[in-house]
Amino acid sequence: MDNLILDHLGNPATHHRATVNGVRLHYVTAGNGPALLLVHGVPKTSFYWHLIFPLLTQHFTIVAPDVRGFGDSDKPKDGYDMETIATDLAELMTQLGHEKFHLHGEDWGAAFAYAVAALNRGRVLKFSFAEKLLPGFGLEDWSHLTLENVKARHWLWHVSFFHVPDVPEYLIQGKEREFWSTWMKAETYDPHAISEVAVNEFVRCCTGPGGLRPIFEVYRQTFKNQAFTKAQSERKLEMPLLVIGAEHFTGDFGQKQARLFASDVTGELYDCGHSLALERPQMLADSLRNFFIQ
Repeated sequence: MDNLILDHLGNPATHHRATVNGVRLHYVTAGNGPALLLVHGVPKTSFYWHLIFPLLTQHFTIVAPDVRGFGDSDKPKDGYDMETIATDLAELMTQLGHEKFHLHGEDWGAAFAYAVAALNRGRVLKFSFAEKLLPGFGLEDWSHLTLENVKARHWLWHVSFFHVPDVPEYLIQGKEREFWSTWMKAETYDPHAISEVAVNEFVRCCTGPGGLRPIFEVYRQTFKNQAFTKAQSERKLEMPLLVIGAEHFTGDFGQKQARLFASDVTGELYDCGHSLALERPQMLADSLRNFFIQ
């Protein structure tokens, strides 16, 4: 099957379900060693990490869930704010017996991962944060209709559009493949990195019953998320934080942002666009391995 996720030996990763915080999550796991929780962004799923798994499973026990509302996880009517999703993820790691773990997130997955780190400061050993502007720390500013934003390669026009109730679902339903493939490729530096296999999987998961709604519900929690990040940032994260930016999307803004909410920050910048795990999987795997094993 094209959508198989394999470990470093070529063996299929295993798929499971777990009920946590009142929601049933699907997750994929493989490997040996210290636990590493990978958190995907929007509109992606655990399959986003399929190129990373075989590069890391020799060194880590990888846990890659579909966050609530995405992939093959449940799609409840609410609970799409950062704090609730972080509670889901932390409870999943507890249920799997990983009291302490490493953590990496990209895009909205980085925001959810930040919430995990902020709420579980004694459990997260090291944290890697990639390609995300947190609500309250730049997300809204980059979405504004200004000449500077429109000219930028990272104008986040969709933040406002996705926030509107019902309209995105109405307009995109029936055109999921066209919309999401175009949108994701537009945010990359190498559009061919968004393969048809990946598009097929992401589209499969958002065209079923209730599949589109959770994507937009994440954006509709912006004001709740703003309050959360502002409150949590008053106490900076103390665990080591690696911030990875894409030269052709958020650049080094993530590093500047991170110093507002973390005290031990190092940064890297890749020559790519927004989807690091698909555009630069070997670089990302090397960075995570070097950072977490130090």
